[in-house]
Amino acid sequence: MKPRWNSGPAEIVLVRHGHSEGNLADAQAREAGAERLDLDARDADVALSGTGREQAGAVAAWLAGETGDRRPTVVVSSPYRRAADTAARVVADLGLEVVLDERLRERDLGVFDGLTGVGIRAHYPEEAERRSKLGKFYYQPPSGESWADVVLRVRSLLDDLRQGFDGERVWLFTHQAVISSFRYALEDVSEEDLLDIDRETPIPNASFTTYRRDGTHFHLESFADTTAVDSAEVEVTDEPSKTGRS
Repeated sequence: MKPRWNSGPAEIVLVRHGHSEGNLADAQAREAGAERLDLDARDADVALSGTGREQAGAVAAWLAGETGDRRPTVVVSSPYRRAADTAARVVADLGLEVVLDERLRERDLGVFDGLTGVGIRAHYPEEAERRSKLGKFYYQPPSGESWADVVLRVRSLLDDLRQGFDGERVWLFTHQAVISSFRYALEDVSEEDLLDIDRETPIPNASFTTYRRDGTHFHLESFADTTAVDSAEVEVTDEPSKTGRS
């Protein structure tokens, strides 16, 4: 059953960060059949790529052309550099503070961080078997998080948004797995349906997923919307978040 909202934001917009150096390294590793990404930075410090900076600029330009009732009034971001830099670039001319909240950070992959699927199967075959048995939603990598763990973070943040944010238009800059977890927390989406959505519908970099509150419920208005990037004729990228940085 969908959670009921007697107070809280009028709108929640989830923005995936722009294309990152991690996305680039992940694509290159997959193409080469490599076991590990060629990337030295820790996940929290991965920067935007040149394409990612262009995407963030495209969102900023699109937002500048929108009327006031489409612009955010509250901006919260994952503290990870690729998300925080996207947020800062998008709202630079709006005079809004970007609040960092660790509950929006990417899913912690634990010992799998930086490994491709090839690398996981080569170095942790028993874990690959355990993941197959438990399923993607509940499987927790060694020292990492399951999707269910991320959902708990999302629910905590949503509880905070119920208090003191009435009528606000809240923009959250975050990561692919977190955006999917919002769908699970805000909608009547089953585990099976959520994983089908994740498999069939990529969430492009710098795309929007928008919820509007109608009475006591939030309704999904758009999902993985690339209108802003498309309007600037900037490359749309949708690298998956399977094992590498996303």
